[in-house]
Amino acid sequence: MKLASRLDHIEPFYVMECAKAAQEIARSAACDPAQGGRPMIYLNIGEPDFTAPPAVQAAAEACLTMGRTQYTSATGLLALREKLSAWYLLRFGLHIAPERIVITAGASAALQLTCLALFERGDQVLMPDPCYPCNRHFVAAADAEAVLLNATAEQRYQPSAAQVEAAWNEHTRGVLLASPSNPTGTSIAPEEMRAMVEVVRKHGGVTIVDEIYLGLSFDERYGHSVLGLGEDIISVNSFSKYFGMTGWRLGWLVLPPGLVPAVEKLAQNLFICPSSIAQYAALACFEPEVISEYERRREEFRARRDYLVPALQGLGLKVPVVPDGAFYVWADCSAHNPSSWDFAFDMMRRAHVAITPGRDFGRLEAERFVRFSFANSMDRLQESVHRIAQALR
Repeated sequence: MKLASRLDHIEPFYVMECAKAAQEIARSAACDPAQGGRPMIYLNIGEPDFTAPPAVQAAAEACLTMGRTQYTSATGLLALREKLSAWYLLRFGLHIAPERIVITAGASAALQLTCLALFERGDQVLMPDPCYPCNRHFVAAADAEAVLLNATAEQRYQPSAAQVEAAWNEHTRGVLLASPSNPTGTSIAPEEMRAMVEVVRKHGGVTIVDEIYLGLSFDERYGHSVLGLGEDIISVNSFSKYFGMTGWRLGWLVLPPGLVPAVEKLAQNLFICPSSIAQYAALACFEPEVISEYERRREEFRARRDYLVPALQGLGLKVPVVPDGAFYVWADCSAHNPSSWDFAFDMMRRAHVAITPGRDFGRLEAERFVRFSFANSMDRLQESVHRIAQALR
């Protein structure tokens, strides 16, 4: 069977490949507590150990009981878009009209819809190296080309306006950024973000910013939405991370008003609508007591970061930039192994701790770096550090 040529430009998602390997090792006798083994600890997947709060779960149950499971509008429930509009005003002081918000089947669908609406063969999209691999692949799936800009530790692993200006050519269509970023947990400084937006505007391009970790910012300097810089910017967001609804597959876009009809047309054909149950459940996310719980969880993530970063440094796993958001640490393992891939598998086998090698996230120093996720309990983080220390000795 002949496959589409676009698949040649889409690499395997190595995060998931490593997860499968970790599960295989976890099924072995060495990880079987009944046989005296140590169970695998998973610090490889970006999934909060906190699930949807009870009020959100109860809202989903009520939705099922009342039979509210029919299709919704392709752009999502108006009530949910209004809740998000109010959240932007309360959290960021931004007036975002509900009509600019499109509810999607996760942030992945949001990125796919955006790329299909804007990019085509011959287009180039600038993004940082390192970056979340699927962002590159959404661009490739639209037959466009992702052009990576080397983002060093000195730049907090984020691109600069000068780099965007230097890389822009007649094929460049725009930029796809992430703030805070996966895998580094670093955000773009406000003044640099503004400068990049201005460069893109000057060239008539489009600025897309993945803000799915924005709710999990730990530093007031960086915890601001790019949407404050104008209505021509596209923001991608999700209920998965801050709101703890990973498997519910619910996200949203904030779009320039003129782009909404095009995205709606695509959504009607590709997805019909997001999950109605997930949408009705998400309405409960914005109740004051639920927001208070999310903020408590955010502080717990901060405490985990504050433990894990110095603990890894103490093991010789250098962390060049302390993450200011999300729940990832980008650590240099080259003092122990020049190959992050081999180091990650060594830790899986010997310490029974699953981490993610840098291969997925780009080419700049990827072989030296591994990603730790602290979306796990403090007890498990402490046990992981203890096990890795033993393995390294």
